[in-house]
Amino acid sequence: MSQKETSQDQEAKANVAPADEALRPAMEALAGQDRDIAIAYEVCGLPPVRRHEPGFAGLIRIMAAQQVSARAAQAIIGRLDAALQPVTAEGFLALDDETQKQIGLSRPKQRYGRALAEDILSGRIDLQAIASLDDEAAAAALMQAKGIGRWTAEVYLLFALQRPDIWPAGDLAVQVAAQKLKGLSERPVGDVMVALAEDWRPYRTAAARFLWHLYRHPGVPEGGF
Repeated sequence: MSQKETSQDQEAKANVAPADEALRPAMEALAGQDRDIAIAYEVCGLPPVRRHEPGFAGLIRIMAAQQVSARAAQAIIGRLDAALQPVTAEGFLALDDETQKQIGLSRPKQRYGRALAEDILSGRIDLQAIASLDDEAAAAALMQAKGIGRWTAEVYLLFALQRPDIWPAGDLAVQVAAQKLKGLSERPVGDVMVALAEDWRPYRTAAARFLWHLYRHPGVPEGGF
């Protein structure tokens, strides 16, 4: 170990997930058709493995991560997993307000989580059936639950159901990374983000995963490629 390497450096290295080899074919295809991705991919390599299990457990973890930093989300999910082994709709409903507060769930997230658990237990939301729907129909079905918007639905499709062509155009980190990748003067939003990814079909999931990776990668220069 280098004398300059701190315990925090060691911890960071230990917590780095391995590269997601399942993304390699899609990333190679994207790099072959987009020069900017090819250059950034050479610097950053494959994104790390990142998945959520399908079902209530995966969806409640995604909801818990909404509108908080990555570090805060990781801490909340860790406390949730410690409180519920396994994480189930029944178990979540059994947690009282104080326990959910200690986990780090805000009042709205407590309400939404309980509503989701009740929807699943009553059959109003059937996650197994949703998994068999096409992307748009599945997203629409998920958004029937309170507290699940477009972002949450897309992240569930992307990370839990492993759909190959999901594009979370409203994600701030993806927008910032796309601006960096393409050297744009402004952060792309709305229809600009949608149009930007058209040439990345049918690998938009891999493109989004790579942009999240790029957003967090310290070795990439600012200002595009």
